[in-house]
Amino acid sequence: MIVLINYGMGNLGSIVNMLQKIGADVIVSSGVEDIKKAKKLILPGVGAFDNGMKNLNNSGLLSILNDRVLKEKIPVLGICLGMQLFTRKSEEGTLSGLGWIDGEAIRFRVDPVQKDLKIPHMGWDTVAMCKQSALFDDMYQEPRFYFVHSYHVACNDKNDILTKTSYGYDFVSSLQRENILGVQFHPEKSHKFGMKLLKNFVDRF
Repeated sequence: MIVLINYGMGNLGSIVNMLQKIGADVIVSSGVEDIKKAKKLILPGVGAFDNGMKNLNNSGLLSILNDRVLKEKIPVLGICLGMQLFTRKSEEGTLSGLGWIDGEAIRFRVDPVQKDLKIPHMGWDTVAMCKQSALFDDMYQEPRFYFVHSYHVACNDKNDILTKTSYGYDFVSSLQRENILGVQFHPEKSHKFGMKLLKNFVDRF
């Protein structure tokens, strides 16, 4: 069973729909007992970093999430803001993140000369692999995913970087540290590419 964590910060319906299309056993929950039983977790997220952390702090889930992810090592996938919350902090706010990944979320630093590059970075873009991962096994050629974000993760440990994407400069578009995986893009909006990625998460982790 996959638990899609409901903490008030995600477009959950489209993620559930895609997971159901690939035959995944998924529930949306903010319940401790459901998270205790989960085989895998997904932390979605749209919105501001501090709002996300406030909601998680108020949910009473931090202890069980830390136990399941850091001690029991069950697979967890962060999507967009969810991936940013894995880090220690964000330039967007003042609250501490989950601290599962050594890094922080920073705002795009696009050169003003590049006037065609708007913030947020929005639309379809490609990813370049930095290391192998089952998350991208048998992926379609020239994988493209849908992005909507003004902040991106800067990893202090380069070994955590899974893919990079270029928007004015190269930024981390996905990461993996053992059982902890994150994608800056929205697989649920990325058609066959996103469906394949989610199927890999379901089947290969």
